[in-house]
Formats: sequence, C-alpha cells, structure tokens
Amino acid sequence: MDHYPISSNSLEKFYYINGNYFGKQYKEHLSGFSDWEQKDHAKDWILFPENIGENLSLDETSLSNGELYTILTSKAGKGKKGSLVAMVEGTSSANVIKILSKIPLKQRNRVKEVTLDMAHSMHRVVKSSFPNAHRVVDRFHVQKLAYDALQEMRIQHRWDAINEATNDMENARLNHREYTPTLLTNGDTKKQLLARSRYLLFKSAEKWTAKQKGRANILFEMYPDIKKAYGLTHSLRMIFTKAKEKGVAYTKLAKWFNEVSESGFKSFNTISATVYSHYPEILNFFDNRSTNASAESFNAKLKAFRGTLRGVSDTSFFLYRVASIYA
Repeated sequence: MDHYPISSNSLEKFYYINGNYFGKQYKEHLSGFSDWEQKDHAKDWILFPENIGENLSLDETSLSNGELYTILTSKAGKGKKGSLVAMVEGTSSANVIKILSKIPLKQRNRVKEVTLDMAHSMHRVVKSSFPNAHRVVDRFHVQKLAYDALQEMRIQHRWDAINEATNDMENARLNHREYTPTLLTNGDTKKQLLARSRYLLFKSAEKWTAKQKGRANILFEMYPDIKKAYGLTHSLRMIFTKAKEKGVAYTKLAKWFNEVSESGFKSFNTISATVYSHYPEILNFFDNRSTNASAESFNAKLKAFRGTLRGVSDTSFFLYRVASIYA
C-alpha cells in the first residue's frame, strides 16, 4: 500500500471544524432542544411539578446582565437531578404565584417546610402557594445583617481615620514639615488597622491567627464600640449554633434584643427591627435546623455553569441545559 505525505496545511484543513457551525447543529438537531415542550415559554418560566417534595428552598439568582430569576428547588434532590422545581423570570410575587399555581393544589399542600430569606415577596409566594408549609428564615441571612451592621461601624471609623490623616498631612504641608504617620504597636496606622480588621471581625476569636489576635486587641482597645458590636454578632451566632430547643432560643433572642437596645447602636437597631418582624419564621429554624444552604449551593452551580459558557447568550437554551441536568 502506497503512503503519500500529507502537509501540515492539509491536516489543518482536514481537522478544522467551525465552532459556531458545530454549536448551531448541536443546539438545533442533536441536543433535543427543538422538541422541548417548555421551549416556547422557557425564557419566562420553566416548571417541573414531579420534583416537588416536602422540603423546598426559595431563592433568586442572576443569569445575565443583572436579570433576576426566582428559583424553587427541592432539598430531596441534593443538588442533583430532581432538584429543580421551578424557575420564573423576575421577583414579582404575583407572577411567581401565578406560575406555581399550575402545580395541582394537592401536590402543593404536601409541602411541609420552605426555607427562604427575609424578602417580603418571597414570604408572600410561600404563604399563597404552599398554605400548609412552615416558613423558615435562613439563619445565615439573619447573621449577615448583624455582620453588615458591624462592618458599617468599622467603615465609619475608617473614614474618620482617613479624614484625620488627610488633615494631618495638610497641616504638615502648611507648616513646611514632613508628614510622618503615627504607627501603632503592631506597625499599622489607624486607617490600616481598620482596613485590615475586616476579615477577623467575620471570624470567631478562637479562629484568629496570632497576628489577628494582636490586631484585634489593639482595635478593641481603641474602639470599644466595635468590641461591643463584635460581641453582639458573636452572641447571635452562638444562639443559632448552641440552642437546641425553640423555647430556649426564644428566651436567648429576647435577651439579645435587649442588649441591642441598650447598646444604642443605630445600625443594630435597624436589623433588630427587621429580625423582630420575622421572629416566628426565624424561630422555625430550631424545629429542624433547616437552612437555605442547598439553594445557595444550587446558585453556585448555576454561576459556575454560566462561567464555562462565558455568559448566557440564549436564555432559553441555557435553561434547557440546566433543566436537563437538574430537573
């Protein structure tokens, strides 16, 4: 058998495949997308009643350009096939309720528990669509409010430190002398101390490194209000971590509210009022210790999938592929 040499140019032509053409052929002929029964309305909503279970999670996510979708998932699916119950474009409670009403009431009445955040629209959806379900506010959303209040105080002090440093530099310039910033015992300036303390305030003291312990000691000595606010966030976290019974949690939360009121911290009073308005739903956590972690995990998977595609150019086809994996 004769062998004929093939040039590199010939090989390149032989093996070259037009990516756009191949993608189009896959989408229109190989994927099954063209025969999908939900194709016509997929951009607005997709629904899989067969995946509904007793324990659900309700959340929202952005697919592209900041456009939000409301997502309902089943905890029984464990983030795999059978997890996705519904995805509805937007966060309008009226629209989400309208789509979920397509699921027979008998199925919806079997839902016992739905975890969600503190958005009013989310609570309205659950109350209307799943009348027999307990609403459980995710503990991590509650804790995040406390962390945000603490960071707000730190940031305000940092702006004060920046303004103080700016004034000192200006005074040094006017007096024709070189500006030398005052260094703390760990080598930080005031504004550096406040900037570098951000992450340690999110952690429990026992998880601090040696340097973080030193920085925290200086921070708390200079700013007693930050120390007190850190104590409030830590005690709230401990209520969710340590309390095993609903009655005990109720008592401890009431005590925490009193401490917040006595502190006089404006930012904490704001979150205290928000938590108080969702008191029953927050306490429902202590029945089964359910969180919205499964929904957050599902959102992370969607974002990773979106990242591999470098964005979402065709929403309907993207949702078809999501449904193929998770529904």
